[in-house]
Amino acid sequence: MVRLEVSFQKRLGSFCLSVDFEVPDGLTVLFGPSGCGKSSTLAAIAGLLRPDRGSIRLGSETLFDAARKVDRPVRFRRVGYVFQNYALFPHLDVRRNICFGIEHEPPAVQKQRLDELLGLLQLNGLAGRSPRELSGGQQQRVALARALAPGPRILLLDEPFSALETELRQDLGAELKRLQSQLQLPVLMVTHSRSETLQLADTVVQMAEGQVLATGSAADLLTRRPHTDVSVESRFSW
Repeated sequence: MVRLEVSFQKRLGSFCLSVDFEVPDGLTVLFGPSGCGKSSTLAAIAGLLRPDRGSIRLGSETLFDAARKVDRPVRFRRVGYVFQNYALFPHLDVRRNICFGIEHEPPAVQKQRLDELLGLLQLNGLAGRSPRELSGGQQQRVALARALAPGPRILLLDEPFSALETELRQDLGAELKRLQSQLQLPVLMVTHSRSETLQLADTVVQMAEGQVLATGSAADLLTRRPHTDVSVESRFSW
């Protein structure tokens, strides 16, 4: 598997985002309160937000390096991204939503990939439906399938269960763990839910007020003292 190395700084108005962490194999949760910079961190990794300083590396490839003036375009980063609201195209059916990122491929390749993902994510029989005809859980699966279709090297999930009921969250959380294990694809997921973090995380990156406080196991970090007692270290200074 590839390792993601993130070390950058970005000022957003009066808010300073300054993060330094690595994403190893397995499922890593970016955990912290709302507004602490988790989603902005994902956006920078995906190439949707340009940092002011620092670098982002995925395996042997540099996605961003301010000093070297490297900024790989979104389409070349091979980063799968599932937005909080799923961002499905309402005018496209499930089939075309999933294949959106691989439309340049030959039809036979598209069909093979579509069939694989429909089966993998339990979406068989839904290819012709529009997003509005799907349940919340089905919409999430379609968003996952669309993110996986181009063959990403890492999968980013922004609060993927926030719009779902508690029971469905637990079921889909277990499904996500199964999927990650089956595909052997590193996953970085954002959540402010302690229960989701304890259920899913192999590694936790704990954030508050734009900074990384600590990295470790969920059992260790979420049973220790409040984050205000954890020392904050950053290689950046303003």
